[in-house]
Amino acid sequence: MKRVCENWKEHFPEGKVSQEYFAEFETRAKNVGTEMFHVKTVTEGREIIAKIAEELNAKKVVAIPSAYVDASGALEQLKKQNIEVYTEAADIAEHVETADIGISTVEFGIAETGSVCYDGYSYESRVVSMLPPLHVVFLPASYVVAGIREGFEILSNVFHEGFTGFITGPSRTSDIERVLTIGVHGPSRFVIIAVDELPGGVN
Repeated sequence: MKRVCENWKEHFPEGKVSQEYFAEFETRAKNVGTEMFHVKTVTEGREIIAKIAEELNAKKVVAIPSAYVDASGALEQLKKQNIEVYTEAADIAEHVETADIGISTVEFGIAETGSVCYDGYSYESRVVSMLPPLHVVFLPASYVVAGIREGFEILSNVFHEGFTGFITGPSRTSDIERVLTIGVHGPSRFVIIAVDELPGGVN
């Protein structure tokens, strides 16, 4: 399936998307249980993912290819660690329910809530973000807006059909006897790798 938009940045409102909002975004994301890593280069993300996978003793990973995921070299590194890595839509559909980690890239962050927006037009992008117990995403650190209003302004410029979504920390619910439980309806861990560098293919 094609993405909703090949380049979301082309539709960012002028002057409303900036790294100046990152500090607030980072604070609020951590406050809702997100594990945050702010790095200068894409390749630093490879080492973070490799270490997390080793700590988890991960056996299987599903990932959505992107300029960030590809440039990081993370998938090649995981294969060197004898971890099964699946990136094709049919393979993701087959293995996502038993995968230890899902890896993808998000479009922008929202400082007001510590949320990220992802393009969920394809089935595989949705399940990678929802079914593995750990979801790791790459985020361009300069792609952050101040608030929800600005986030929906971007969506109004970009989105015409299909699916999209906002992720605010790991899955949580208090439906059962009003006791907070993590990871019932989605990943119990959510990791953001915020990168200052824009890799080749990202404008």
